[in-house]
Amino acid sequence: MALPVGLYADPKRKLKHGLEWISAVGGETAEELVEYPHDSDPVSTILPGDVITIGDTMYLWMMLNHGFGNVGSTEIWTSTDSGETWERTAEMFAGDHLDGFSQQCTWALHPTDGYVYLLTTGFQRDKEAILQRVKQDAVLDPGAYETWGATGEGEDQQWAWGNDPTPVVGGQVGEMCLRIVDGAWVLTWFNAGLYRADVLIADSPTEIQSPRLAETLLWGCNWGQEDDERVAQLYGPYVLPGSTLDDLHLLCSQWNTGEGWPYHVQQYRVEGLRRAMEPRG
Repeated sequence: MALPVGLYADPKRKLKHGLEWISAVGGETAEELVEYPHDSDPVSTILPGDVITIGDTMYLWMMLNHGFGNVGSTEIWTSTDSGETWERTAEMFAGDHLDGFSQQCTWALHPTDGYVYLLTTGFQRDKEAILQRVKQDAVLDPGAYETWGATGEGEDQQWAWGNDPTPVVGGQVGEMCLRIVDGAWVLTWFNAGLYRADVLIADSPTEIQSPRLAETLLWGCNWGQEDDERVAQLYGPYVLPGSTLDDLHLLCSQWNTGEGWPYHVQQYRVEGLRRAMEPRG
């Protein structure tokens, strides 16, 4: 099994016409980004969380599985040639760091304050998500990360950086994608507990816990019951570059684990989120 791989889409093609893959890392046939032994003792597979570009460098958050679903640790891989070649650059956190809430990651660079903001959770789809941040020039330094958390309760509750983490997204969180779209912080995520793909939209990363909009974009269903809004065995809704709040495009994966196929990614278009955020009266 070659994991992970990278594909390139035609940047000139409008999203409304659908993505068109034009090449892959490795050439005509995709090759895994970095070769490594696929050995269950200790590493069976290395799976990506999310990628971010800062300056001329791409940073890819990786989870080292000691048997699928058992994350032993995390790494960051880097590329300085637009993803053509990758290096396993930095060892980051043990799998049990922050009680297992720092395995899977999605992140976005703030446009003005110099911080990268991360939502992290476990890989098992049985945890909530927490918020972390790190200076953009210290992404490869595990000691530079700090967590967002609350002390006190009720009217006395105070949130601050450096506190022990307090979950900001509830439920059973699966794959996530945090992006800035039209100036808003948009989180799309697989709500595993309710079997659906949801979106949260906030004015800042620390307001994700009380978003301006929370909606369901796609519903899970049984095989044979699919339609435009219902997808059997869905997971991982990821926002495509070029999306707007009026016209948001997602990649959502689908895997029939019983039959082994389909195992693919589909593109979905969501219109009207900006209108949904407007006050009604």
